[in-house]
Amino acid sequence: MTPIILLAVALSGAMCVLAFALATHALPFMLGLGAFSFARACGAGVMVAGIVAIAAAALSFTLFVYLREVLRSSIAKLVLIVAYAAPAAVAGYSLLHGVIGPAPLSEPVKTFFCVASGTFVAVAAVLRLSAIK
Repeated sequence: MTPIILLAVALSGAMCVLAFALATHALPFMLGLGAFSFARACGAGVMVAGIVAIAAAALSFTLFVYLREVLRSSIAKLVLIVAYAAPAAVAGYSLLHGVIGPAPLSEPVKTFFCVASGTFVAVAAVLRLSAIK
């Protein structure tokens, strides 16, 4: 019984790390997901749609890094980073809202925790993007 409990804890931790990573990179992930859906709707197979999705996500992240390096204006860089971090904030909010949705908490407390989670993920996304050279 103990190995099963340890496995459940390890898998829960891994899912939290994966969810945080996807939340901080929400924009490329959602563009990849949209490209996958579009390719599937156009009649492509799952493998081809997956390749298209990975290419779209990688291209969007590469474009972001390129624009961040090329832009000279700090205002333009700030707008670019906010445009990249805003979906991360929404993803962080939605992630915690989905986790604590059935919890017996009052709505203001749930909202506070969800906003705090969205803020934390957005700040983490901005810091992670600032560290990329």
